[in-house]
Amino acid sequence: MVADVPAPVELPPVTPPDDQARRDALARHERLTKPAGSLGRLEELGVWLAGCQATCPPRPPSRPRVVVFAGDHGIARKGVSAYPSEVTGQMVANFLAGGAAVNVLAQAAGATVRVVDMAVDADTPEFVRAHKVRRGSGCIDTENALTDAEVRAAVTAGRALADEEVDGGADLLIAGDMGIGNTTPSAVLVAALTGAEPVAVIGRGTGIDDEAWMRKCVAVRDALRRARQVVDDPVVLLRTAAGADIAAMAGFLAQAAVRRTPVVLDGLVVGAAAVVAEEMAPGARDWWVAGHRSAEPAHTLVLEHLDLRPLLEMDMRLGEGSGAVSALPLLTMAARVMNEMATFDDAGVSGRTGEQPGATSTGRTEGAGELTSAEG
Repeated sequence: MVADVPAPVELPPVTPPDDQARRDALARHERLTKPAGSLGRLEELGVWLAGCQATCPPRPPSRPRVVVFAGDHGIARKGVSAYPSEVTGQMVANFLAGGAAVNVLAQAAGATVRVVDMAVDADTPEFVRAHKVRRGSGCIDTENALTDAEVRAAVTAGRALADEEVDGGADLLIAGDMGIGNTTPSAVLVAALTGAEPVAVIGRGTGIDDEAWMRKCVAVRDALRRARQVVDDPVVLLRTAAGADIAAMAGFLAQAAVRRTPVVLDGLVVGAAAVVAEEMAPGARDWWVAGHRSAEPAHTLVLEHLDLRPLLEMDMRLGEGSGAVSALPLLTMAARVMNEMATFDDAGVSGRTGEQPGATSTGRTEGAGELTSAEG
């Protein structure tokens, strides 16, 4: 638990992904035995990954790591969720037992899962609560989520967790969330930083009925009034309207970019943390790719604000990192294409009509024959 006020949050500048590696990846795609651009976004993913790794061709992620940030939220007491707050602690135990959706999906995708208790209103194992800031958070429609010391401790913990994972060998990170009521503060953060009105950011969360949805609207409206007064300071905004779990996620995502480590973003809650993280560490979004588009309406605003296109459109809204993990195999495929596909020269396949195998007028190989798509 927090005792003293930690040092101010000061992040080093974010350096962009390697531009030369990106250019090399673009050129390599033109030499592979396919019409230029015919693999669509798989090609874009490979180029992005090459830039993040500063090498071409990029390596398939060998140690992707999911870190699930768990925390309870005082606003849940206002009846904004279909589940009671006790579920958060119960789900932490479920993660540890390997029984949650993200455990199953991560195993299928070749990732491992870690869960950290940032603010669960229950007792959890010591190794899970090593970075714990408090039990629950303030009720954000009438009070701050955290104290100044707590928000700085949470952001610092998130940064430390990113360092731990990168130093431990993780070459791709995914943040997940678990916390009853957490879509309410997330909606407030998104509305505050995008200028949206409450009705535009409020979804059904865990599957709430109309009455609960109206209670959620009131809670978001009242919390947003408070949040908009501090929107120019991302750390103060987290203190006012987030919670230790979301604040830690923001620190985690920002530090991943500082450490030049690619991240696959999940849905609304992680997206809300990402919007704040970009404010804390401008340029961090260049190190992120959006795994999917959540069914929660505020998540579309997140994607637009960060100028990210989702890899999957599956109507998922579970959280936990599940949508990001579902997209993870696409990154592996994107890297393997660049490593394992033959070039026109290797395969002895002709380039465009009238050209020798592997040759173009600019010295850069293009697609076979006169194909302009995979279907010609």
